[in-house]
Amino acid sequence: MLSRYEQRPSGPASGRWAIRLVLAAWGAGLLTGSPGWALDGMAQTGSAVALAPTDDSQALIAALRSRILAAHSATLALEGWCADYKLAGDPHLVAERVPGADKPLTAAQRARLAIGPDEPVRYRRVRLACGDRVLSEADNWYVPARLTPEMNATLDGTRTPFGRVVRPLAPVRHTVEVRAPVPHANPGLDDPLFEVDAVLSTGAGQPFCEVVETYLGGALPRASR
Repeated sequence: MLSRYEQRPSGPASGRWAIRLVLAAWGAGLLTGSPGWALDGMAQTGSAVALAPTDDSQALIAALRSRILAAHSATLALEGWCADYKLAGDPHLVAERVPGADKPLTAAQRARLAIGPDEPVRYRRVRLACGDRVLSEADNWYVPARLTPEMNATLDGTRTPFGRVVRPLAPVRHTVEVRAPVPHANPGLDDPLFEVDAVLSTGAGQPFCEVVETYLGGALPRASR
């Protein structure tokens, strides 16, 4: 599936991300296999899911990345992960809004969403928490005209995760790009594990959202500060 490995240039622009994993032909539906989650949103556990050893950070990171890339809902994938590894008594996620200025869409992002330069787009940045652990941070751009009024109101007025709100659209997730930092032997709660860029489309094939997700060490059972 991975078309090539690219080294980012060294220097300030490279940040903490040393390895860039580019997924080619995201729009061709390369990752449209079964996400491995039941229709009621609960993770398939037991023999259906092989859990990574909790004392091996890199195995855990690889297992989490595999779940996210195989799922059509990152929300359900994270809730299943939280339940499987008992990260909190209640595995349901809460979306904590992060205040700040809107990030404009690039021309490439608008092209992926199949919208013109004047189509209204809403932006939100959230931290997805399971209990007292923040599992990921996400930049989310969505086309409000492609959601129902009820969905838009829920996103504006509640802490319900985006993936749960738009579930009636039967979203299909297409991965654009995956990026990973230099591996850390013992990631802390706030350390980035990997980034995923993805586009969500309706079951009928209409794109309505692009996300850039950063998964954090808080998702690892043994992570510490």
